[in-house]
Amino acid sequence: MLMQELIEYLSKEQRGALEIALPGGETLPEHFHITEVGRVRKDFVDCGGTPRQTEACVLQAWVADDVDHRLTSHKLVKILELGSSLFPSKDVPVEMEIDRGTVSLFSLQRIESSAEQSTPIFRLVLTSKHTECLAPDRCGVGLQVLSTGSCAPGSGCC
Repeated sequence: MLMQELIEYLSKEQRGALEIALPGGETLPEHFHITEVGRVRKDFVDCGGTPRQTEACVLQAWVADDVDHRLTSHKLVKILELGSSLFPSKDVPVEMEIDRGTVSLFSLQRIESSAEQSTPIFRLVLTSKHTECLAPDRCGVGLQVLSTGSCAPGSGCC
């Protein structure tokens, strides 16, 4: 999901409650904080020698001991708008950093909303990020290797 899409979606309802769903269905405690909005740009060369670049809006979630804290959709939009000055365009994917013993990075896949209660709930559904070979044709990784995730010694895979 893109930053602009997230802002537009959450702006529909000022008093919406937020829930963050991790892959596997576990949710963060409802008293989480968003402590950072960051523009993260990565310049790199893939294993085939091609220069590449990615950019994302990374939100850092933190769970503190203040169990009465609640972040609303309106407040998250304000936080995103404060951080938007860092971005030349809001058409960047949203990712979320969460401390789970080590910092884990997830992609925001979609938002689900529920209006069954008096206060709507916006469920931010995260998905796991994975590594991949970006140049399988150049480094000798066959389709079978990509699907199994293993390489034979001496095959030239990266």
